[in-house]
Amino acid sequence: MLDYEKKYWSTGIKNIAGIDEAGRGPLAGPVVSASVIMPENINLPEVNDSKKLSEKKRERLFGEIFISAIAIGIGIVHESEIDEDNILQATYKSMRKSLGNLSVKPEVILVDGNKADIKHYRQENIVNGDQKSLSIAAASIIAKVTRDRIMKQYDLVFPNYAFGKHKGYGTKQHIEAIKFNKAVPIHRKTFNPVPKYLPTIAFYKQNKLVDTLGVQLVACKMIRLNSTILEINYNLSDLRKVDIISIEKNIIKFTNVKTFTLNDNKEAEAFNFSDSDSGKEEEFALSFMNDNNLDLDYKFQNAIITIGKGEPEITGINLEK
Repeated sequence: MLDYEKKYWSTGIKNIAGIDEAGRGPLAGPVVSASVIMPENINLPEVNDSKKLSEKKRERLFGEIFISAIAIGIGIVHESEIDEDNILQATYKSMRKSLGNLSVKPEVILVDGNKADIKHYRQENIVNGDQKSLSIAAASIIAKVTRDRIMKQYDLVFPNYAFGKHKGYGTKQHIEAIKFNKAVPIHRKTFNPVPKYLPTIAFYKQNKLVDTLGVQLVACKMIRLNSTILEINYNLSDLRKVDIISIEKNIIKFTNVKTFTLNDNKEAEAFNFSDSDSGKEEEFALSFMNDNNLDLDYKFQNAIITIGKGEPEITGINLEK
């Protein structure tokens, strides 16, 4: 698994990045690429094509690779960009992002496949590279585990779709869920059969799902900005209901969401969250942390989201990188 790397190491080239992706084929979620630079004489005999490994083994090797590697970069391109650019160009974009996120610039890149053309780098494409190059195999594990973790987060946000199980691929269970529930915001609108099942705002209103959609969109934005979702629509006895509980930079954030559509502009401008439950915030936070064996700082916040054409507008909380 080191023949390709040794070829370059023997000429004095040290920083060789293996690149692979995960998520080209699914109907939902992002495409994720990883770039991994390994040191000479690395010894990770279990590292192989991620598709040949169990989920448990991938998770373990994910940690071992992070400990052993000289540098790791991850690039994520979400479904809206996939729909805009097409999956091939989105994949190349994710690869470029992963290279840009390396702390060490590679002298050579080894890319899984035979088509990728990543400009500004000396490059070798390797068919079935995740079975021939340790660096590419390591990248395949990093990309796969990263994407699977994202899809497990989406499983909390969209519990009727089993994203944690099929990871967005077009299984029978997934397609049946789309047909029955319609598509959700993380579905790729250009991938069949998704276009047939795109809901309208009228659909959400008729089924009294506008508030649900608002919570989902705010949670999705949090996931994209590397927050970890712990709970959605969480009730703690009679203390309080919170729409989203997340962790960001070791702070637990309890977020409530109010959703409006474009036709509700005047109502949205006049809206203020009630402070009637503010006295129970500390009790709620401490009870939640005690139940989940957590001891962190916490913050309560309120988000207002307006849904209409284009990107939803979210105010009240900081959702910038």
